[in-house]
Amino acid sequence: MIRATLRGVARSLHVRLDDASAAALDVVRAGGMSDSEAVRTALREAAARRRTRSALREEVRRVGADEGDREEMRIIREQMADLAPGLVD
Repeated sequence: MIRATLRGVARSLHVRLDDASAAALDVVRAGGMSDSEAVRTALREAAARRRTRSALREEVRRVGADEGDREEMRIIREQMADLAPGLVD
């Protein structure tokens, strides 16, 4: 039995670009990349940004759920308010 997999096989994609997307592709291609190279680069960069944002959201959620950390922040805000009244909300 022979099993075929898509691992390592290039996937072809056809897209229609609007004016804004075409302009963005021109910016990415400015370094001399082909359309394919530019699209692959843009997809990798977009995925990295999304992973980063997702990790930041999780960190914010984790810190916000830490009752001890929230109490420490409250104390610091009070101390800062005492030092500079009217500057700390």
